[in-house]
Amino acid sequence: MLRRCSAMRSRSWRRLDGDGALMREELLRADLPEDDDAELTAEVSLRPRTLEEFVGQRELKDHLAIILEAARRRSQAVDHVLLAGPPGLGKTSLAGIIAAEMGVAVNVTSGPAIERAGDLAAMLSQLGEGDVLFIDEIHRLPRVVEEVLYPAMEDFQIDIVLGKGPAARSIRLDLPRFTLVGATTRTGSITGPLRDRFGLVARLDYYEPDELEAIVQRAAGILGVRIDQRGAREVARRARGTPRIANRLLRRVRDFAEVRGNGDVDLATAADGLALFGVDERGLDKVDRAILAAICSRFGGGPVGLSTVAISVGEQTETVEDVYEPFLIQQGLLMRTPRGRVATSAAWAHLGLEPPATAMGAEPPPGLFG
Repeated sequence: MLRRCSAMRSRSWRRLDGDGALMREELLRADLPEDDDAELTAEVSLRPRTLEEFVGQRELKDHLAIILEAARRRSQAVDHVLLAGPPGLGKTSLAGIIAAEMGVAVNVTSGPAIERAGDLAAMLSQLGEGDVLFIDEIHRLPRVVEEVLYPAMEDFQIDIVLGKGPAARSIRLDLPRFTLVGATTRTGSITGPLRDRFGLVARLDYYEPDELEAIVQRAAGILGVRIDQRGAREVARRARGTPRIANRLLRRVRDFAEVRGNGDVDLATAADGLALFGVDERGLDKVDRAILAAICSRFGGGPVGLSTVAISVGEQTETVEDVYEPFLIQQGLLMRTPRGRVATSAAWAHLGLEPPATAMGAEPPPGLFG
């Protein structure tokens, strides 16, 4: 059977990637004293450890349950899995769940952290039978590293070049059968040969409010936060469909309730706390509103270029495009056009401004016979 000791599993989680990804002890940001071990343990435990604890993504959970059970019955490693979707939806959690369900270790790294083929070879050579190698942002793997990964995924072998110049020679080493779990926020940036070598390619979708409410209730129980159903629903409603944001908002509301209230989180406490931390009723934060205000107030609603918007709010263009714009577009507040970004009439209304007659979504002017 594919079994590894729990100590080895916890050590594997402590690996830190090149982008500064969070270690296991920092998977969820905690504003806690370093000596508060009990509270730190509670913060870490917010991450689900089994498929049964994982809320949402029902179709993906069904697929993984079948794949994992089949692998257990054959006493084999799970097939390679590619998880795609926006940040904060549970890709890293699912990698840990796959390892936990199979009773093996998980080794965490990221695409930008693997700069040379030798780095990947060192990681692969340290894997045990059935272990999980989780590569976050796998679409950012260098091409030379990706070429080395192909035979490792398909044949569980790796080629190593010894020596230099005319005396160089290549040897092929056998690897244990492992499971590669890749995570990406940009599926289209992954090359076809790499994508085709994954046995399961799945996309994680944004969560429904009732699913986020269940996540908030579960996290509140772990953290010991007294929250009623209406308070949990208010936190979930403003969480932008993302569990990571829901957990973060819950911790801020908890702090607000402890400092400004009696520690209980109800609808009024949740609303006041979220308003204090700059999260409005549509889930927009300070930067979201700054982007809309810049487009509407400074540039007449657009169209305006991405770099201009980014400079006006003091953010990088990649941050605006990848972090803030998707939610604004999904909410119908912003549009991308060939000429630039355009604010819709809903954005003007949300800011309490009067939209011009040319605003996207505005009522058309009366016609000749209207």
